[in-house]
Amino acid sequence: MLFTFVNACLNSESWVCGVGIDEKIGSHNIVISTDLMNDLIAGSFGSIPGSDDANGRLDGLLWYKDSGNHITGEFSMAVVQANSLLEDHSQLESGPISLHDSGPEATFVGVYDGHGGPEAARFVNERLFYHMRRCTSEQRGISPDVITKAFVATEEEFLGLVQEQWKNKPQIASVGACCLVGVICNGLLYVANAGDSRVVLGRLESPFKEPKAVQLSSEHNASIESVRDELRLLHPNDPNIVVLKHKVWRVKGIIQVSRSIGDAYLKRAEFNEEPLLPKFRVAERFEKPIMRAEPTITVHKIHPEDQFLIFASDGLWEHLSNQEAVDIVNSCPRNAVARRLVKAALQVAAKKREMRYSDLEKIERGIRRHFHDDITVIVVFLHAANFGVGTPVSVKGGGHLSGNAFL
Repeated sequence: MLFTFVNACLNSESWVCGVGIDEKIGSHNIVISTDLMNDLIAGSFGSIPGSDDANGRLDGLLWYKDSGNHITGEFSMAVVQANSLLEDHSQLESGPISLHDSGPEATFVGVYDGHGGPEAARFVNERLFYHMRRCTSEQRGISPDVITKAFVATEEEFLGLVQEQWKNKPQIASVGACCLVGVICNGLLYVANAGDSRVVLGRLESPFKEPKAVQLSSEHNASIESVRDELRLLHPNDPNIVVLKHKVWRVKGIIQVSRSIGDAYLKRAEFNEEPLLPKFRVAERFEKPIMRAEPTITVHKIHPEDQFLIFASDGLWEHLSNQEAVDIVNSCPRNAVARRLVKAALQVAAKKREMRYSDLEKIERGIRRHFHDDITVIVVFLHAANFGVGTPVSVKGGGHLSGNAFL
């Protein structure tokens, strides 16, 4: 989305002035009040059904699957839409991680936060897990190299699609997706991230203390000094590789993230020209890709004190700190806990605008984007001492929210 200014007047009882928004605008957390935390724990957001459909349920702009089982524990998922077309896509797959039945069993979690449009995130949601299984089969096991190959294969396939549609739909060269993946296999957690989504671990360091938040993913956002340093090192002859614009650091003055799948116009010079509209193009021709698709990968051995994982797009982390999110999960029943995290973030978003949560709920998609981003949350509970094989599970986040369909 382009940087725009919109003024929205809701009603006589609550007013909100729109601000400049973009797919990756920086923001600041505010501390959740004690009253709000107590409301969350008490469940004052309304009743939570005890069960849900196999593919989740819809409630207006909210999709949720309150509970389910994966091969090493339980999970909870929720998605709330803000954009006119849902740009957040996600999945949880649990079962064989290769194309062979005799291959390893794993739980695969993917959060794909689209920008510029939903096409790249939709594509990744359909193809990345396939490439993960294919590469695992070829290499006879999961590894950081296998995960990187799956990301690169998905990227190359999407860029091929951009090439095919270039003349008739050139704007597809300007869409991309941040990709966060977690793979739990044989007592190890592999975390791969390209962009600024995040996974946080809730770790119980003492039986008499609350779980501590431990961030497991590395982010690629130009607001982070180390990311700017990396870009300058990779592009030493480009003084404008990162630009401070409207108090926000951006790659080439355009986008906040430095890694993604898609964004072909910042990776191949052939897509940085007509018929792509001038507003999407970089002024000078480049020889070296400005953005990258290769993820940063970490491997974490799962210990008995590791209680749960919170995977979420940056729409959640704009409003909740790591520790606030962990505290909510720890304090609430497992059933519907992802929904509680989403609603906690929306409560904070409403409070920032001095409006009521109930008024925020009434705002339609599209206009909602001026108040918060699409938000995806997947909470995965860990049973580190009980790894076993279960019935394969496949859930795609978002269900039939507007725009949640393949190309």
